[in-house]
Amino acid sequence: MGRGNGKFKSSDTFEWEDWDDPEILDMRFCDLGLHLKGSWLERPRDQLYEELERRNLRLKPHLWLSEEWACPDGIPGFSVPFYLAHPRLMRLERNQMLEVEGGNLPWAMKLMRHEAGHAFQNGFRIHRRKKFREIFGSSSKPYPHSYQPSPISKNYVLNLYSWYAQSHPAEDFAETFAVWLKPKTKWRRRYADWPALAKLEYVDELMESIEGESPPIRSRKQPERLSQIKRTIRDYYQERKEFYGTGYPDFYDKDLRRLFSDSPKYKAHERASAFLRRNRKVIRAQISRWTGEYAFTLDQVFTHMIGRCRELGLRVVGSEEQVKMDFVILLTMRTMQYLHTSRERIPL
Repeated sequence: MGRGNGKFKSSDTFEWEDWDDPEILDMRFCDLGLHLKGSWLERPRDQLYEELERRNLRLKPHLWLSEEWACPDGIPGFSVPFYLAHPRLMRLERNQMLEVEGGNLPWAMKLMRHEAGHAFQNGFRIHRRKKFREIFGSSSKPYPHSYQPSPISKNYVLNLYSWYAQSHPAEDFAETFAVWLKPKTKWRRRYADWPALAKLEYVDELMESIEGESPPIRSRKQPERLSQIKRTIRDYYQERKEFYGTGYPDFYDKDLRRLFSDSPKYKAHERASAFLRRNRKVIRAQISRWTGEYAFTLDQVFTHMIGRCRELGLRVVGSEEQVKMDFVILLTMRTMQYLHTSRERIPL
């Protein structure tokens, strides 16, 4: 999960850096004065370019700041959300939406590789190829308002949360491209017994065929550039909350309240959400039998639980080792249940 903790610095200073949230929310996007240049976003961007160069791929998607991650149709580039350009805005994002999508380097790279997949699809018109349509389906298929993924499906690769490859053929390709591009993934071994391997092999074959080639589509347009957006940040967050909601699933509440407490007398104790983030690697290692697709689902359930602990204001009570062990049991049980009973529809 992203941690907008200020470790990423911007070379620019802004008047609004020390403002309270309500003051920033009343600003218009175009008045922020943000630029991608000089922000920490140059680091994942440059890493993406290096990964593409190592593959001898000449298309380097251009990036610009906007409201969200997006690769518009017909453009071999993509936008990055404004809040990632400054640590103060990352804190605002966490306060408003409870997490910061792309707020650390590994997460940002997953998203950039994904968007680069869309950029390659646009730049080389990959979606027009017969074999693309045979393997992934038609990219012209309308996007649904929501989708119901199958956590146990092996027809799709795993990169972003929410089994995003299952949402649409274009997302399936972008997710497959992201897995293929990531260095040292050993995707042939990882997906050896999955039908999704055929998709990865197609992408491998396709990218080899365009090595050293310039894309026929070279547009440098930047639709919905931040400096052009005149609405307020408050309106933006209100719309996002109405569409996605800000809450995490509440069906873990009973279990979480057994492990942690919201009693005022424990106000000085460590927050449960911070405790779980701090021990995430240790807890994950303890559930050592979870591998592959199960680990992906485990991470999703873990993220939901952390978010819900934060919403409920839960605190740690008792021995740290005992709490960790009890949580390992809970997480294992709930992940298994999620795998076999999930009926959640995920909005796009």
